[in-house]
Order: sequence, then structure tokens, then C-alpha cells
Amino acid sequence: MIEKISFSATINGQKVGPMDVPQDLMMVELLQEYLNLTGTRLSCGQGMCSACRVIVDDPAKGTYTVAACVTGVAWLNGKTVRTIEGIAGEDGQGAPLPSAIQQAFLEHFSFQCSYCTPGFVNSATVLVEQLERSPIAADRVEDVVLESLDKHICRCTGYVRYYQAVKDVILSTPGLTHENPVVLERPA
Repeated sequence: MIEKISFSATINGQKVGPMDVPQDLMMVELLQEYLNLTGTRLSCGQGMCSACRVIVDDPAKGTYTVAACVTGVAWLNGKTVRTIEGIAGEDGQGAPLPSAIQQAFLEHFSFQCSYCTPGFVNSATVLVEQLERSPIAADRVEDVVLESLDKHICRCTGYVRYYQAVKDVILSTPGLTHENPVVLERPA
């Protein structure tokens, strides 16, 4: 007999549940098979490639991503989650308006097959949100982008364009970076 749990969460701003689901159900399965949110990609199934990254908005811990292919719904029960479907805004007429990251990916032609793109978008979105709270020196942007996106695997080798798009968003968005402090030498 399959053990079930009662699952409830807020996903992309919408309350979901309570619904009975298998207790060992992975988040990617819930999203795709129960909620018809098919943008989250199942690739490696081991949490290593980052194609399935979803965003968790936690008031205590801040915003972070988790691998939906290895994160069970029981762990996400009661949490607030964003998927790739919840990233874009609206233009006032109800039409989707790409986020700054999504727009930059389009402008940089960052993807080929786009299979890994949802994970990249979600991780880059979290990075930008973290920098809104804690800006970095402008000369550190490249290192921070590399560190943030380094675990993502892109079979089409689109890394350079993904990284450049994220770097451009960070450098062009006021408040995400600050100038490096000037160190004045004291006269001897």
C-alpha cells in the first residue's frame, strides 16, 4: 500500500492543496503530473545537473533553489515555491512580461535546445534577489555569477551566453553592485 500525505503549498502565488499525494513523491512529479506545470525539467534525476531547480521563498532563510528531482513533496509541504512558470510578470493587460533575466537570455541568445534554461533562470533570479539585499563590488560580478551558476550543466555549451546575460543584468540594475572602495595610501 502506498503511504500518502496531505500536501499544501503556495506555488507561483497560488494556494495548492490540501491534496493527498504519495509521501515519496518528488517535487518535479507533483509539478508535472498533478499540477500540469511542465516547465521544470527532469534530466539527471540525481540533483546534479540543476535543470530542475525551483525557487523556495523562505522568510527565515531567504530565497534559494532546490533540485525538484530529489526533493520530496513532504519536505516542501507548507512552503512557498516558484517555478519557471512563476517568474514572468504581467504587462498590465494580462499578457506575460519577461523578467529581466528572461529578457537578457533572449537578447543574448543564451540557449539552443533550452532544456536547462528553467534551472538557469531560477538560479539567476535567486542571485539577483540576493544581490538586492546584499550588493557586491562591481569587480566581483563575474566571479559571483560563475560561483552561482557553476553547477548547472548545459549540453549545448551555452554557458558563456548565460553567464554574460546574468552579468549584464547585474551590472545594469541599480543597487546590485557598488563601486570598489578606494584605498588611499597614507604618506610615509
